[in-house]
Amino acid sequence: MKPYLIGLFLLLSTASWAQNTEGVITYERKTYWTKLITRLTYLSQEQKDRAAQTWKNDDESKEKMTLTFTENESLYTYAGQGETEDGRYSWRNSELVLYRNFAKDQKIDLIEMLGKTYIVEDSLRTPTWKIGNQIKDIAGYVCMKAETEDPIKKQKITAWFAQDIPVSAGPERYNGLPGAILELSLNDDVVIEATKVTLKKVTPEELKLPKMKGKKINDAAYDTLIKQHIAESMTAHRNPYWALRY
Repeated sequence: MKPYLIGLFLLLSTASWAQNTEGVITYERKTYWTKLITRLTYLSQEQKDRAAQTWKNDDESKEKMTLTFTENESLYTYAGQGETEDGRYSWRNSELVLYRNFAKDQKIDLIEMLGKTYIVEDSLRTPTWKIGNQIKDIAGYVCMKAETEDPIKKQKITAWFAQDIPVSAGPERYNGLPGAILELSLNDDVVIEATKVTLKKVTPEELKLPKMKGKKINDAAYDTLIKQHIAESMTAHRNPYWALRY
């Protein structure tokens, strides 16, 4: 190949690579409540049967979420506040804005839970991922499988990430893979799957945090709150995830 053609090829490859590091991913977050409740061993069989009878075959709740990302930053939140798929208003979602700055090793999470709003500020904490060799197509991208665990919530976490989108971002509080996470499964009780990937130039305004009011804590304090709430719920034989995001 002639030198100028090689140079053109490298330039186009670099441009294509750069274009894949900015954009917006839209997800559908599905929660399967009957399956989730059945998994909670400290609930009575009567409680589980009541939940199964209440929801029957309609226990799947859905939320639309968005992840706005660049090579160095990401912001994850609701796609629409309390909107159903047909655009009608349903209820107010709990506050949730998860910001990551990969260049500065910084995260800021605005989370409403347990009746209060918290601002969790700390350095990034990357899970210990085990990357497998399975692949599947999600939203038009070939994705690889990775697994980790949440020792506090006792969840098996399965992520599918796209190396063609070479950023460390992901939905919920998960990141740290060599590609954007397009699907995330929490014990198979909650599944967050990308329905649309829009690669585009992201403006600073799109990554701007809203005005935040809440109690400032760090990761250690956040983990303590989660542990205490789950322990109290187990003792009281109640579902902790009515007041806590699964």
